[in-house]
Amino acid sequence: MNKELKLIWKKFFNWVLGNGPRPENEVIPVEPPPDLPFSQRPNDKYSRFHEATLKERYNQWLEIHGLHIFSILYSALSILTCVVIVCLLLATVAELPPFGHERNPANNEVIRRYVEHGGHETGAQNIVAGLILDYRAFDTFGESSVLFTAACSVLMMLGKSRRNRIKTHQPKLKIPAHNLNDEPILRGIASFSIPAILMLGCVVVINGHLTPGGGFSGGAILSTALILAANAYGSQRVHQFFNERTFVILSSTALMIYALSKGYSFFTGANLFHSIIPKGTVGNILSAGLILPLNICVGLIVAGTLYTFYSLFNKGDL
Repeated sequence: MNKELKLIWKKFFNWVLGNGPRPENEVIPVEPPPDLPFSQRPNDKYSRFHEATLKERYNQWLEIHGLHIFSILYSALSILTCVVIVCLLLATVAELPPFGHERNPANNEVIRRYVEHGGHETGAQNIVAGLILDYRAFDTFGESSVLFTAACSVLMMLGKSRRNRIKTHQPKLKIPAHNLNDEPILRGIASFSIPAILMLGCVVVINGHLTPGGGFSGGAILSTALILAANAYGSQRVHQFFNERTFVILSSTALMIYALSKGYSFFTGANLFHSIIPKGTVGNILSAGLILPLNICVGLIVAGTLYTFYSLFNKGDL
């Protein structure tokens, strides 16, 4: 009786679960458990740890504790680095002489030398140009290198995203075509303004050793002419003569000329050799030794970098 009741209950239970009637002697194949990853195997973690290989043990430890330990280590190193930098700065400030003390070294000696002997030693009538392109020419070279490096970094990042878009066949963002007939006033003003802006930029760069100005300010003026041309006539027209390849070649050549020129100048000065580059007469356009070509190099780098930044962030492509 009990056996019949159990059989009836089993059939009822199978019917509730949606299983059809099964013969009593039917052998139900048992599927082997799926081959789960080590971290998902339904075994005890201690037995799994002892049965696993060395690589699996490392992966298990990394999965459980690695990210937490890395975040703690990263935070600790960041705090330690900041503390070390702050301590070094405080130690440097503590070693400075008291402000306004009568025995402090007089900074006016340096200023007086720049003003009294700057024209004779550098050949530049503009003392500021003689300072940044002769006395501290390597500082200016570093600033120009930073500009070039920043532009190249942006070019590489946007160029990588563009290549990834091409590989994945993603459609490029459609930018409305620039119709030249829609802006006749802008094109008319640009046709007169661009030559004047280019001429002004060249004058500021070339006369940087004579009057206030130089490579940085003149290069910024030259870049505005390129930006105005891109807005008036379309960026594609400007890219026909100034593109990514042009910028890299122009800036690299200018930086190389700058480095070689000042390298020669510092080599001769440090070894008490006579420089074969004449300083000329103070006040003449062809004077100040290497300051004139260095101003031209800096102007080209600044102009190319500023226009490159504008073009990349405006259209996303150069």
